[in-house]
Amino acid sequence: MTTYLQAVNDVLVRLRETEVSTVTETSYSSLIGKFVNDAKRAVEDSYEWNVLGTTVVVTTTAGTYSYSLTGAGQKFRVQDVINDTNNTTMTNIPFANMNRYLNFGTISSGVPLYYCFDGVDASYDTKVSLFPVPSGASTLKFSLIVPQAPLTADSTVILMPSELVVQNAYARALVERGEDGGLSSSEAYQLYKSMLSDYIAMEATRYPEFGSFEAV
Repeated sequence: MTTYLQAVNDVLVRLRETEVSTVTETSYSSLIGKFVNDAKRAVEDSYEWNVLGTTVVVTTTAGTYSYSLTGAGQKFRVQDVINDTNNTTMTNIPFANMNRYLNFGTISSGVPLYYCFDGVDASYDTKVSLFPVPSGASTLKFSLIVPQAPLTADSTVILMPSELVVQNAYARALVERGEDGGLSSSEAYQLYKSMLSDYIAMEATRYPEFGSFEAV
């Protein structure tokens, strides 16, 4: 596995620059650190990578319809949502429908079957509303793809394939500094896209539900 510092140094070597002992050692290494984070985010956005999969568990309480998806943040993708207690599948409905269910007439309570995302909590995690309003305790499991937090510490391990992150960051660095006799930025970016396609193709063989992607 590759750390944040190792990725930055990998890019610096490709640029024929001196390696550093910490990402923030120089203004240029700090800039490369920004590119590495941008690249990480681009790779994350390109596919529903298994390594980013996580399950957020929500335990309902009678009479409470709004819950936080703790740790999910806001930039996540939903794979599946189930009511593990009642062995039912949860259905995502539009906010307008949920708003009417919870405000018009007599509000139904029982086993929650529907959900919608509705704002964020004080920690900026997404909140979810449920209907019918839970009449008791149920365990809801939200299977999500959650991006890794921005890289800040030198020792943080990058979850994404490091080869992709480094190649994308290298292409971004070439754009910033201009051509200098080495690989052109367009060539570097084309190489990144080819590598990304290969990695996604390999990952997709294990997960048939994710059979397509869009390069970003």
